[in-house]
Amino acid sequence: MLNSSEPHASGTPAGAPASPVSESRPETASPLPSEPYPPAGYAWYVVGVLTFVYVFSFIDRQILNLLVRPIRRDLGISDTQMSLLMGLSFAVFYTFFGLPLGRWADLKSRRTLIAAGFALWSLFTSACGLARNFTQMLLMRMGVGVGEAALSPAAYSIITDYFPPKRRATAISVYSMGIYIGSGLAFIIGGTVAGLAAKQELWQLPVLGPTRPWQVVFFMVGLPGVLLSLLLYTVREPKRRDTRKAVTAAGQTVASPVPFDEVVAYIRQNWATFLCHNVGFALLSFSSYGGSAWIPTFFVRKHGWTEAYAGQVYGWIVTIFCTLGIVAGGRVADWLAERGYRDATMRTGLFVSIAWFPFGMLYPLVSDGTTAAWLLIPSAFLTSAPFGVAPAAIQQMMPSEMRGQASAIYLFVVNLIGLGLGPTAVAMMTDYVFRNDLAVNYSLLVVTTLAHVASSILLWSGLKPFRTSLDRLKAWTASHA
Repeated sequence: MLNSSEPHASGTPAGAPASPVSESRPETASPLPSEPYPPAGYAWYVVGVLTFVYVFSFIDRQILNLLVRPIRRDLGISDTQMSLLMGLSFAVFYTFFGLPLGRWADLKSRRTLIAAGFALWSLFTSACGLARNFTQMLLMRMGVGVGEAALSPAAYSIITDYFPPKRRATAISVYSMGIYIGSGLAFIIGGTVAGLAAKQELWQLPVLGPTRPWQVVFFMVGLPGVLLSLLLYTVREPKRRDTRKAVTAAGQTVASPVPFDEVVAYIRQNWATFLCHNVGFALLSFSSYGGSAWIPTFFVRKHGWTEAYAGQVYGWIVTIFCTLGIVAGGRVADWLAERGYRDATMRTGLFVSIAWFPFGMLYPLVSDGTTAAWLLIPSAFLTSAPFGVAPAAIQQMMPSEMRGQASAIYLFVVNLIGLGLGPTAVAMMTDYVFRNDLAVNYSLLVVTTLAHVASSILLWSGLKPFRTSLDRLKAWTASHA
C-alpha cells in the first residue's frame, strides 16, 4: 500500500561480533552462480502483468468505498460497521494468511501462488453481491483478504529477480501503480453505479431476479478475474538470485532454503529497522486508507455533491495523480541512490510524509468543494509516493531467501494498521467523538495529521538503523559464501 544501491561496506565491520545466525547454515551451502538478468523488454512485460493483477485486487478491495449509502441502507448498518467491511474484516485475514504465504513464496512457485490467489479473491468478490446481511458480507470480505494475501510478497520477489538493484525501486513502484489505478477505477465504477442507481433501483438478472445496482457491480468486477488468473502462466518463474546451494547425499546440487528459526533470528537482529520502517510506513498507510475510505462521503456530506460526481472526481484524482506520485517516489529513490544515498528509500518516505502537511491539512477545512478537490491533487500525489519505495527497502535490506517472508511481515503491519484501522479510526471519530455525520471533515483532519506526525518521527529515527542493516546484510552474505 515498494534497494537500489548496495551497501559499500564489505565484510564484518571491525570489532563487530559475529552474526549469531551465521553459525546455523550447513557447511555445504554456497552461493549460486550469478546469472545475467533477463531482457529488459520481457522483464517489463512481467511487471505489466503483475500490475494488471494488482489493479484488479484494488478494484475488488476498494469498491466498497463509494457504495457506503446503498449498502448501509440495504444491510441496515452504521458507519462503524461499514468501516469494518472496508478495512478490518479484509485486513485481518489478509495479514495473517500473508505470513505463511510469504514463506511459500520463498520456497515454491510464485507464479502459481499468485494465479490461485487471483482466482480465489475474484470468486469471493463476486459472492459479496449475494450477501443479504452484515455477517454474510463480513465473511465474503474475509475470503477476499485470504486470496489477495497471495499476491504482493510473491510479486515483490519475482520483480527483484528480474531487475538489477539500480532499477528495482522504479520497477516495484510501477507495479505499485496498481494500488491507485485500481482504487481510482473502483471510485469511477462506483460513481457510475451510483448514477445508474438514481435512475433504476432494481435490475432484473437471470436466475437471481431483482438485484440492486451495488450487487451487480460486485459480479462485474469479480467474475472476470477467475478467467484472467490464467494470464499468470504467460510469466516465466524467474531463477532466484543470490541463493545458496547444498550437495545432497546422492551428490545432487539443490537450493538450500534458510531454516525458519534463522529467518526469525535475522529479523530480530534488525528489529530497530523493522520497527521504524514497518510502523512508519504503516502510519502513512493508516492516513491513506482512512482518507480514501471517507473522502467521497466527505464531498457528499459537506459539499452537497452527488455520489456519482464525488466518485468520478476523486476516482480520476487517484487514478492520475496517485499513479504519478508512486512512480515519482521510485524514481526519486533511484536518483538518490545513484548519488550515494544508501538509505534513499527510507529518505524518500520521510520527505513525502513531511511535504504532505500543508495540503493534507487544508482540504478538509476549506468551504468550497472545488477548492478542496484542487488541494487533494498534491495531497494525493504525496500520499501515494511512499508505497513503491517501502517494499523496495525491504528487498534491499534482506537476504534473497528471506525476502518473501520479510515482505509478508511488512504487509502484515502496513495493512493491519493502515487498512484495518484507518477507515475505522475516521468512522469512530465521527460516530463517538464528534457525534455528527457532518463532522467527517474534522475526523479526516485529526486522524491523518496525527498519523503523519508519528510517521515522520519514526522514519527519521529509522535512517541510521536502516544503514546498519545494509552493512549487516553485506556481512551476512560474506559469512555464508
